[in-house]
Amino acid sequence: MSGQREPVRIFSGIQPTGRKHLGNFLGGVQQFVEGQHRGDAVYCIVNMHATTIAYAPEALRERVYDTQALLIAAGVDPDKCVLFRQSDVAEHGVLCWLLSSVTAYGELGRMHQFKEKSVQQRDLVSTGLFLYPVLQAADILLYQAQEVPVGEDQRQHLELTRNLAQRFNARFGETFTVPRIRVPKTAARVMDLQDPTAKMSTSARGDAGTVHVLDDPDTIAQKVRSAMTDSGREVRLSPEKPGISNLIEIYAGIPAVDRRGRGAIRPNDLWPIQERRL
Repeated sequence: MSGQREPVRIFSGIQPTGRKHLGNFLGGVQQFVEGQHRGDAVYCIVNMHATTIAYAPEALRERVYDTQALLIAAGVDPDKCVLFRQSDVAEHGVLCWLLSSVTAYGELGRMHQFKEKSVQQRDLVSTGLFLYPVLQAADILLYQAQEVPVGEDQRQHLELTRNLAQRFNARFGETFTVPRIRVPKTAARVMDLQDPTAKMSTSARGDAGTVHVLDDPDTIAQKVRSAMTDSGREVRLSPEKPGISNLIEIYAGIPAVDRRGRGAIRPNDLWPIQERRL
């Protein structure tokens, strides 16, 4: 039809590492489902990124299938988007190398994620971990993505991607689309239920403050009921009340859920797939 606008190209990736938690669901998976109905969506299970930490090859292959199963159970439809494994497309690695020629050493050294994870990897801080943001930029720019939905913790990496695209274009001519960042208005950074000053994650802190997507309903309920809140009886969204604010953000981050328990999928609706393998 004359004058009809092309759908926006959306790209996002998800790592097949660790047990996926509520932060992954609200900041990433939920946006995957929304994006496939709004634009030309390309989604990638980034198993090459997962090799930047110690891993067992067989376990990583298994987690790739588990991650794919979780995405499909959450509503990602391969008939409405492109869903693939990163390592199946060799150009990701090739473009990473080309982009490294326009990436400053100091830029990568300032990445928050590198600083945090390099402390954890005391035996070996890999070059792959250092180049992680460049490979992430290659993932996005390879598909000329116009929009990248991410959680707040990935904003710095996306800003670097934009800078690299602009720098490459300035040096070699217009080559890459400079993507815009799409961060959820609510629950963009889900915090640990037992330590609301730290991001929810699978870590040495233990599972008490992390709601895993495949936790059974009783476990999820117990974790939420035991969440650390704040002094005083006032319930409000405020930096002075990080515990209550985190719970409010989480509740607001699932707007499609019918409060009577019906409607859109919820994290604990996914728990039966833990017994399933593709």
